[in-house]
Amino acid sequence: MSEAVEKILANYAGESPAVIGNLRRMLMHGALAGTGKMVILPVDQGFEHGPGRSFGPNPAGYDPGYHAKLAVASGCNAYAAPLGFIEAIAHQYAGVLPLILKVNNSDLLSDVGGFQSALTSSVKDAVRLGCSAIGFTIYPGSTLRNQTFHQLRDLIAEAREAGMPTVLWAYARGNMTKDDETALDVIAYSAHVACQLGAHVVKVKPPTAHLGRDDAKKFYAEIPRDTLADRIRHVKQAAFDGRRIVIFSGGEAKDREGVLADIRGIHEGGGDGSIMGRNAFQRSWDDSLSLLADAMAIYKS
Repeated sequence: MSEAVEKILANYAGESPAVIGNLRRMLMHGALAGTGKMVILPVDQGFEHGPGRSFGPNPAGYDPGYHAKLAVASGCNAYAAPLGFIEAIAHQYAGVLPLILKVNNSDLLSDVGGFQSALTSSVKDAVRLGCSAIGFTIYPGSTLRNQTFHQLRDLIAEAREAGMPTVLWAYARGNMTKDDETALDVIAYSAHVACQLGAHVVKVKPPTAHLGRDDAKKFYAEIPRDTLADRIRHVKQAAFDGRRIVIFSGGEAKDREGVLADIRGIHEGGGDGSIMGRNAFQRSWDDSLSLLADAMAIYKS
């Protein structure tokens, strides 16, 4: 038992023992076990952005087994991927590495005029493959968000019945600029929406000091936002006053120090961890292990 982990799980007291057990399984796995922090390796980028863009920088990544092996070797809390990648490795890693099945995905080959990911797998698939959670992406601000929210309502209910928590990717998209998508008020709003929809773990991008909505600016006059730690602190506050696990993506590819500088800010601001994809697996094996080890050392400090 870990005091840090049990303190977090006390915020989920209304959930079934099975859901809490799977949250505990992820929080008690890997190099950060028992710290209350999480580093998750997500590899949905081949589906979302294309295989060449995702795996070309490190061709070993075309192999589904490479990423699960990396997650285990580096001590990640969990590994998240779409159906195909999970199916390819579940026989070897279910029960060894907590798996998160990403049940909706989109691609860049077409523009449908809105932002909505297609359902590409199911809760039944997650159960069949021995997963610890499902993952799902929402796009607050999209003209198609209501349809997505309806899908998610049913999926979260089904996952709860199966004893699995939901990890929710919350990416604001729609009638807004790129700068607005990572604005502090927009990121905090997206995290809050994800919590209201029933997410057990929320994934958002690190927020900038920019404010995206004119109608929010007067309310942010007294909210500190100069440093990343300040902004992380506010996002956590928006997630039910810190009562939900919030992890932050690595975003676009950065140099090593850029990645670690973000992680220091996330940690200082009370963020619960990172979900690192391209910034990890696009590096060589040794560089990936070294970077992930340094990231986890920061979260342990």
